[in-house]
Amino acid sequence: MSENQDLQKSFLETVKFDKNGLIPAIVQDHETGKVLMMAWMNRQSLEMTLERKKACYWSRSRQKLWLKGESSGNMQDVHDILIDCDGDTLLLKVSQIGGACHMGYHSCFYRKAKEDNSMEICDTLMFNPDEVYGKKN
Repeated sequence: MSENQDLQKSFLETVKFDKNGLIPAIVQDHETGKVLMMAWMNRQSLEMTLERKKACYWSRSRQKLWLKGESSGNMQDVHDILIDCDGDTLLLKVSQIGGACHMGYHSCFYRKAKEDNSMEICDTLMFNPDEVYGKKN
């Protein structure tokens, strides 16, 4: 298919959901380019995100839609949604309000490997998850 023919298709027609009806979405800060998180979207969550310009995902563990920040207040305002060349991965460019990670960090990628194979924290703690979500036993 030529590039011009491809552009005649709607964005939603281009998305290739997997056998479970999901597509991975990489989430990136629209100003800094920092990767904040990866989440899953189904058609309904993608449609809601396109319509509202607020990130909405599909929770595989809870089997329900998940508006980012509904519990924590750490919303994501969506600036752009890009799709890769294969149509099977999305990239959301967002303004992150508060931390993106449920562990309280700005990014879910808050740990990095050290040369001795240990880990270190490499990001900013934005909130106390126990205060936001309640203590987990």
